[in-house]
Amino acid sequence: MRRVKGCPSTSMNDVQLNTTTFIRHAARTYPEQEVVYRTSAGLQRYTYADAYRRMMRLANALESLGVQPGERVGVLDWNTHRHFELYFAIPGTGAALLQMNLRISTEDLTYVATHSEVSYIFVDESLLPIAEAIAPNLKNVKGYVVMSDRPVGEIKTTLGPVHGYEELLAEADDVYDWPQVDENSAYSACYTSGTTGRPKGVYYSHRNIYLHSITMAAYLGISSDDCACLIVPMFHGQSWGLFYACAMMGAKLVFPGRYTAEDTNPLVDLMIQEKVTIACGAPAIFQPMLQYIRTLPDKPDFSRARFLSGATEPPLSMMRGFKELTGAEIIHAYGATETTPLVAVNYRLKPSLAGLTEEERWDLKRKQGLLVTGVDVRVVGADGEEVPHDGVSVGEVCMRGPWIAGRYYNAPGTEGNFLDGYWRSGDAATIDQNGYLKIVDRIKDVIKSGGEWISSIDMENAIIGHPDVLDAAVVGLPHPKWQERPLALVIRREGGTVTDDDIRTLLLDSGFARWQLPDQIRFVSEIPKTSVGKTSKKTIVAQYRNLYDPSAGDE
Repeated sequence: MRRVKGCPSTSMNDVQLNTTTFIRHAARTYPEQEVVYRTSAGLQRYTYADAYRRMMRLANALESLGVQPGERVGVLDWNTHRHFELYFAIPGTGAALLQMNLRISTEDLTYVATHSEVSYIFVDESLLPIAEAIAPNLKNVKGYVVMSDRPVGEIKTTLGPVHGYEELLAEADDVYDWPQVDENSAYSACYTSGTTGRPKGVYYSHRNIYLHSITMAAYLGISSDDCACLIVPMFHGQSWGLFYACAMMGAKLVFPGRYTAEDTNPLVDLMIQEKVTIACGAPAIFQPMLQYIRTLPDKPDFSRARFLSGATEPPLSMMRGFKELTGAEIIHAYGATETTPLVAVNYRLKPSLAGLTEEERWDLKRKQGLLVTGVDVRVVGADGEEVPHDGVSVGEVCMRGPWIAGRYYNAPGTEGNFLDGYWRSGDAATIDQNGYLKIVDRIKDVIKSGGEWISSIDMENAIIGHPDVLDAAVVGLPHPKWQERPLALVIRREGGTVTDDDIRTLLLDSGFARWQLPDQIRFVSEIPKTSVGKTSKKTIVAQYRNLYDPSAGDE
């Protein structure tokens, strides 16, 4: 893209875009706004004003520990109020918060902490075993800060030296002179989950998250009337940046602490109690939430709620279920660790499409949506040329923008992940004539059969639409004649009686051709998932690789 320099402006261009701007504004304008958080003692509440004072104490405590601008400070924690405080205090001093993913292996977590050269690690008491497992291999860590409601002296750990979070805050001043941090400095670092090779570091700048927060608030219509529940882990992709956008707008925040996909009931109960209007998550979380809601005699009123759904395409049955039972709208969105993540969102229907029927509108919601302002996207074919926006032509999604990674941190050999200034997503997609992006599959997961492509995502969501199906995964396996053929793994709901023939009939009724149907459909009790809740197709392919072609060999 050409760059020119025009007439000099008279704006205060030296004022830097910093994350602390959000919390200073929230404490100034909405000091009474509630922040709700769960602890071992139950639900607790404080305000933006209370949180801000604790953040200033924390900033002073960081400086007393000797943390310098540019250092990386790691955090091992759930979605808690302390994690929230760290997300403002650490970057506010000029250091960068290292997001330590609790779902990756100990080996990869050790690599992340070593590669980032983390200087201190803040760890929740419940996660001490993880910190203790990686500590012997972390030579550059100067100390650990244990976060607990108990005095640090009562906590037994092999870590050292150890400080107590609450003790540090109690000893620190509650007034702090926030510096203006150069907006191009990293405010946080998140590492990809390492599904191929070592995790790769994405270091987000203050400018990056500032502009991303403004865009998220605008596209989701966030205001001080909203109540946001942080469902997406704060230890990966900054919980999609939702709490920054909400603090910027003065919205109420709810931090649920630890929860599991196996038991989302307490999460739903909390959201009902606090009258949550905005949240973000994945179908792996929303699906069990919906199942629990179905069992409630009195259905919750989520008619004001916008639940942003990412990671994989949300099934239409799930989106319809939430709408019909609670009034909540499931909003399909698209992004990645490398994109902060917001790239596309399918929220409000374009005015030019007002004439669509109800069924056409529901079908449109399956798409990832319209590209947000500020991000340039190209869908390119194998020849590197952009494919037509006809909703049919498929290519790889490539993007650039102020919150898109331009490189990986200290990662030689990853230059192939970028093309002409664009980050290559590895996602195969189309863009239709109305500008709606639709992810067809991962490039590596598209099933290539007899020279034609089959979308595993579309097939999975059609199968999940059956009322007796809890979850499904579709992969392509090597085939001696057709190159690849589909295999479907299906988990029945408890008491479900769906059969192979039922699935095949459903797929035919959903528009799939007979040649596209899976050669085999297997009913299983579990489908392997990645550290971020996506189906681990690599694991499935490795397990069933020889099913259609005994000579295919191991991967």
